[in-house]
Amino acid sequence: MTMTRRDFLSASAALAMAPAFGWPARGAPLPREADIVVIGAGAAGIAAARRIAAAGRKAIVLEAANQPGGRCITDSSTFGEPFDRGARWIHNPETNPMIRLGRAAGLEIMPAPSGQKIRIGRRNARAGETEEFLAALVKANRAIDEASRRFDVSCASVMPKELGDWAGTAEFVLGAGFAGKDLKDISVVDKIRAQDRNSAIACRQGLGTLIARLAEQLPLALSTPASRIEWGNRDAVVQTPAGRLTARAAIITVSSNVLAGGNIKFAPDLPKRTLDAAAKLGLGSYDHIALQMQGNPLGLARDDILIEQSNSTRTALLYANMGGSSLCSIDVGGSFGRDLSAQGEAAMVAFAIEWLTRMFGSDVAKAVTRSGATRWNASPHVQGAMSVAPPGAQSSRKLLGEPVGCMYFAGEATHETLWGTVDGAWESGERAAEAALRRIGALRNEPAKQAPPVKRRKSGDLPRAGLPGTAVN
Repeated sequence: MTMTRRDFLSASAALAMAPAFGWPARGAPLPREADIVVIGAGAAGIAAARRIAAAGRKAIVLEAANQPGGRCITDSSTFGEPFDRGARWIHNPETNPMIRLGRAAGLEIMPAPSGQKIRIGRRNARAGETEEFLAALVKANRAIDEASRRFDVSCASVMPKELGDWAGTAEFVLGAGFAGKDLKDISVVDKIRAQDRNSAIACRQGLGTLIARLAEQLPLALSTPASRIEWGNRDAVVQTPAGRLTARAAIITVSSNVLAGGNIKFAPDLPKRTLDAAAKLGLGSYDHIALQMQGNPLGLARDDILIEQSNSTRTALLYANMGGSSLCSIDVGGSFGRDLSAQGEAAMVAFAIEWLTRMFGSDVAKAVTRSGATRWNASPHVQGAMSVAPPGAQSSRKLLGEPVGCMYFAGEATHETLWGTVDGAWESGERAAEAALRRIGALRNEPAKQAPPVKRRKSGDLPRAGLPGTAVN
């Protein structure tokens, strides 16, 4: 039986104009001054830079990597098909400006896959078994919701005891598959405040392609990491290998792990509350293992998504025949995914083949023609997947988003309801840009953009488990 997304998954006009600035030529000297400097060219940084450009002010975006996108990167060469190495989907089609901007850029924007399957051993789950699983998810979601109204504890500590054979599957869907961490490491308040991510949208050319396209006209300095920021109430001086840059304000969009890890030195030091907030919002682990297979040995349809009934954390999510191609992605997360990723790409590919063989038979291994795997934890400029608040730390998101002197912080970790998503990163970037513009007098007569109110789900609502590969900074 195939489930609908509703059953299974949890989860400004000025910006539409093309900015007037262009990418600096390769090897061009770094500008010495800007109105606002943006650190990081992920979704948050690109959104911030576009908003600054739309206001007619000078920005420069410094990116440590050799390409824009952050955790949103599309590989179109390895498999001959677009393969999103990080985030795959965006949400909220009624309000998300990236959808309109993507279409205006000539990209094909479409609904993400809407059906999912469950495998039990070598067969698909029957209708009654699927209903049992959905009932288990409802019980788990209700327990987490009710607990969040009284105190902030781990999701694992309030999971119902009567989930039976579906306990392990529910834990994967609500934990590692949703946030890249096990339920014992996820705050019930953070989980419940996560806005529904049900209406997912994809880009046929890849979500990373969309983000890169939106950065094309921006003043972007690649392979230019910020190593030190001297800041105060008047301006910020950023030190890079290409020289020093002075700006009236700075927007910091690096991941919470990079910020907490001290990759960028600050003078004076950042306040302890800011560093503590970043450290508490550590990144989960979520990776894609790609297998290109001849002849569709799994017998699945285009864009089928499949999980298994499992009593172990040693499990995964399958995204099969992506876009009608022969490419499949096996997604691993949480503590198991972190340990597997640490063993290297070969071990990850071996697990993916063994996992599929156990469910679909021995024809899988000989059908594989090409393989690969992401290892986001080992990426020096990111160091993980999406941010996750542990028990008692949900308030760290608001603390991390507070300005410090002339510096403003953005990224999915600063969003209280859309954390872990491209949408949250983009919105936080716009919000930080407007605050910085207001500081320098560019939005003197415009009211501050307010975060939307947190909507609480009814305890009986079906849980939204989130979508594989949504995180981005």
